[in-house]
Amino acid sequence: MAVLPPLYAHRLGRDPGPDSSRAALAATLTGPVDGLETDACLTADGRLVLLHDPWLSSATTLHGWAHQTPWRALRNCRLLDRHGAVTDEAPMLLEELLEQTPRHLHLQIEVKAHGDPALARATAADVCRVAGAQTDSRPVEVLSFHTSACEEAARRGLPARLIIWADYAPRALLRWATNAGVGGVCIEHFLLHRALVERLHAGGLGVSTGTINDATLAARAASLGIEAITTDRPAALQRELVEMSLAA
Repeated sequence: MAVLPPLYAHRLGRDPGPDSSRAALAATLTGPVDGLETDACLTADGRLVLLHDPWLSSATTLHGWAHQTPWRALRNCRLLDRHGAVTDEAPMLLEELLEQTPRHLHLQIEVKAHGDPALARATAADVCRVAGAQTDSRPVEVLSFHTSACEEAARRGLPARLIIWADYAPRALLRWATNAGVGGVCIEHFLLHRALVERLHAGGLGVSTGTINDATLAARAASLGIEAITTDRPAALQRELVEMSLAA
């Protein structure tokens, strides 16, 4: 099997859950993990709350939009698990994650802003401000579906990676990334193939992939020479990949 790329815990560890919670983080850090991935939404008072969806009713006991809700309300709500049940967990801020995370772990902060490029840009700017306040030079990278967020992060000197759901027009993608200073893309694993990865690498773009929880699919992605795999279950997936490699 190809060299195993780093495994990043999706939403801080979605398998133990709830998403992007203190409980998920604590469970993930008990096992081997190379990095952490989480989402950040800007609140009405300019804080960065770790929520997968800015539409609050999808993941919390509140309703409405994160950017229209102050942190004092969000800090007292409760997170829902993946089945929609209320948990005892409350949302975290990005600052808390940075304080609680070992400095060697790579952090991917995905900027979320539903259909609002200006909000995405403002959120990315705040991620850069908060992450830039850290003095330990920890590896932090901005991810987003929004080109505006990636452009803003790159402009402010933070590595940025665009999440893409299509494999067309790689030449145009490379031109945009070069002009914007964006150094990587995150592509869903079912779109990855060798010719695409090689073309993007030749143009100077790093390539990582979205969530993979199956060892066979992860091994296929690893064989393409990608930079990292995001997974809900980093410790278990790493063990299964090692076992697969030993059995080969």
